[in-house]
Amino acid sequence: MTSAVQVGQRRSYDGALCTVRYIGEVAGTTGAWLGVEWDDPTRGKHDGQHKGVRYFSCKYKSPTAASFVRPSRPADEPQTFVAALQLKYASEVTADHLIAPEKQIIISGKVAEEVGFDKIRRQQSQLSELKRVFVDGGRVAYASHDGQESIGKICPKVEELGLSRNLIEHFGTVVDICSELSALKILRVNGNRFQNILQDAKLASADDVFKNVKELAIEETLLSWQEICHIAARFQSLTTLYASTNQLSFLSPIPATAAFISTLVTIDLEYNDFTSLADLAALTSITTLRNLHLKGNHISTITPPPSTTTTTTTTTTTTTTKPPVFPPTLHYLDLSYNRVTTWSFIDALPTSFPGLISLRFAHNPIYDNPELDSTTADSSTPTKVAASTDEAYMLLLARLPLLKTLNFSAITPADRTNAEMYYLSRIARQLASLPEAAAPDVLARHRRWAELCDIYGEPAVVRQRGEVDPNFLEARLVGVRFYQQDSNDKLVKRRRRRIVRIPKSFDIYRVKGIAGGLFGLSPLGIRLVWETGEWDPVAGFDEEEGAGGSSEDEEAEVERERREEEEEVGGVVSSGGDGGDGSDGVGGGKGGRWVKREVELKDGPRQFGYCVDGLEVEIRVEVR
Repeated sequence: MTSAVQVGQRRSYDGALCTVRYIGEVAGTTGAWLGVEWDDPTRGKHDGQHKGVRYFSCKYKSPTAASFVRPSRPADEPQTFVAALQLKYASEVTADHLIAPEKQIIISGKVAEEVGFDKIRRQQSQLSELKRVFVDGGRVAYASHDGQESIGKICPKVEELGLSRNLIEHFGTVVDICSELSALKILRVNGNRFQNILQDAKLASADDVFKNVKELAIEETLLSWQEICHIAARFQSLTTLYASTNQLSFLSPIPATAAFISTLVTIDLEYNDFTSLADLAALTSITTLRNLHLKGNHISTITPPPSTTTTTTTTTTTTTTKPPVFPPTLHYLDLSYNRVTTWSFIDALPTSFPGLISLRFAHNPIYDNPELDSTTADSSTPTKVAASTDEAYMLLLARLPLLKTLNFSAITPADRTNAEMYYLSRIARQLASLPEAAAPDVLARHRRWAELCDIYGEPAVVRQRGEVDPNFLEARLVGVRFYQQDSNDKLVKRRRRRIVRIPKSFDIYRVKGIAGGLFGLSPLGIRLVWETGEWDPVAGFDEEEGAGGSSEDEEAEVERERREEEEEVGGVVSSGGDGGDGSDGVGGGKGGRWVKREVELKDGPRQFGYCVDGLEVEIRVEVR
């Protein structure tokens, strides 16, 4: 029995496919065994090692891909492609012909038309008219036997052929099947286990056989990238290549002679083992590539960490991998279900993908904890999933200026404006929480800061004082910057500005008295508005271009006033010189559904310290 079995042979047991990897005895047992690797890696009990002894190795990286079975165990009978084709598409109709036709059903004098499966099977039985043929899981092992009608005569019009999950051992068998299908445009051979690809003579001379095929699916075959390229090179017109679930972790350079370098538009490498985009640098040589699918890998970086090499003379060499730069034709990238945790990865995408306009990025860890400068996603920190997702979406959108679609959703002008304004406000909040000396390091991590400030205006950065001993006088004073704005001047801050320190214990009446005295106004005729420096979304905001903006001359004047602002003068109630603050916050140059958060200080006996936050505030004085 064992003489009929060979290592590498494909077998099927009760519909479960496997490959013979070992023939021989197993310690502690009697008789011969077959060591098989199952196509379904969850079906077995080990990986070829049994009780500490390795008998064979599996291609699948799974601890349960292998089993031992007796050679005497009945295996499913393999069959030819012609037999599988006739069994699926013609056998039921042929059997129906042996049954007497049923009496016609007549309704209102008309014969009822048959619309069930019998009619569909009769249509399918016209094998010569079939354009789409699928014999997946049909135990196909050969093209045809002697005496069988040729494939070209049986189904000459086939344009799409499915040969997935069969018992084909050599790609030459696929060549034999396709050699008579001159109309073939799509070929799927997923889930097969081909042997000796690089030595297959029929494949090496099959350029004419596959010259019209534009789409090749070769998923879950566990072939190496070199073997996949060797197969794809036979397809002179290939535009789409599916190579997912092949345990690929690195792509070696593509041979310059491969025709698909100048024809391939879409490549699918989902559910492989890539960890960085640099692992896919070989694809940069494909000048026509437009769509790249990398869903479900382990990608977390653009380039792997620098590697070091130490020689016997203690000389250490550090090797740094350069970021890959894909052709500008690549417009769509799918990075969903990967392991990205840093925004620096997102910032680097435009460099590696200069033509990127559509991105799918959902289900990465950074969505769980979208901190502005995330280095890791801390799963131990409780977060509101919906809020985190929305925040991550806005930060992602704001960092990629050329993006037109994100996660299958078109990006509207309002979406971009809102996201970029929110991003600016987050940066301003981060700057306010750190010493001024740290600002250059912070801004270096936000590449679009200067660009966005030019568009929307630089946001106000109000730094709070550090911890102050509550027993000190300084802890009981609030530094207030008053500036006057007339009711008829809503867009530009007036030049008149005064800086004073006011005790927290003062009530609002006394604060209004101080403000009125500073500007020569009646306290009863003014309003005090505290500008918090934060932004709120508002539905229905006027989105016309230029709404809420100021002219270039006005912006220049405001900037000049800011630079002329004098230093604060100490004291409980003391005034400083005239000054200006050219920072109108986010949105100074472009409309959006966002407005500044402002709080009017209502008349009353409430203490000033309970009406504002922090030790430094800005208050606008308006004449009623």
